[in-house]
Amino acid sequence: MNPRRLTPSMSLLLAFEASARHLSFTRAATELALTQSAVSRQVQALEDLLEVALFRREKRRILLTEVGMRYQKELEAALQRIRSASLQAISYRTGRGAFHLAALPTFTAKWLMPRLNRFYAQHPGILVHLHSRVTRFDLDLAGIDAVIAVGDGDWPGLASYRLMDEHLIPVISPTLLASHPIRKPADLAQHSLLQVAARPAVWQRWFEAHGLPVRTMRWGAQFELTTHLIQAVASGIGIGLLPTFLVEDELRQGVLAPALDESFSTGAGYFFLAPPDKLATPPVAAFRDWLLEESGQAR
Repeated sequence: MNPRRLTPSMSLLLAFEASARHLSFTRAATELALTQSAVSRQVQALEDLLEVALFRREKRRILLTEVGMRYQKELEAALQRIRSASLQAISYRTGRGAFHLAALPTFTAKWLMPRLNRFYAQHPGILVHLHSRVTRFDLDLAGIDAVIAVGDGDWPGLASYRLMDEHLIPVISPTLLASHPIRKPADLAQHSLLQVAARPAVWQRWFEAHGLPVRTMRWGAQFELTTHLIQAVASGIGIGLLPTFLVEDELRQGVLAPALDESFSTGAGYFFLAPPDKLATPPVAAFRDWLLEESGQAR
């Protein structure tokens, strides 16, 4: 097969990508500073090259075909990688740049965001584009340069830096605690035990660590986000087992109360992870060093 057919020119790809995103040749033309007819001709040239229809033309609108939708998805990730690579190349010269960071939503809101201004003060030329992720994903396909995640730090292909250990504490609303006092670990079995869907085993591990029969547990609702779990506990729905640093504000303000005055170490931790080639770029390396400093784990 002719290699040219597999490597369309960037102008054809950009015309298709913009048209697919807007589902409009006119809006794509405005974005690309071209005429509507020029964009239409470039898309047609791409379809002729691939010998497949990427759009269905219906009266005064265009729609993606099944092949077009798949092509757009793959192309979008590839273009993002090209843009990211270009930014990285520029950053070598300027010491500045930008990168895309994925992090746990509640960690971002409760720990990272209150501190991020200090990073910008030290590195005014670097931009951190934040994305929320709860579960594992493919960084390349998502166009992400680095991740902050909880676990054992073992993420194949990524360099791993431990930021902090995970210590959990059972928390409850003061109102619920007043009406149903908790004096010993076994008393928790009388309450609904709320949990984060991505971490379903932590309550079981807590019960086992305290020598309590797992069968006595009263399972409560699951939540995708830790933020929602915190809100559910505060409203009196049940008890949550939460990282101590994520509920410091609520405990200090009296929105939550410790169900028991003891923490539980899961052995897991919060990690900064990135591919080695990304760590070689000034923006990601600077952010890693700053994170390690902020978390008190600078090496």
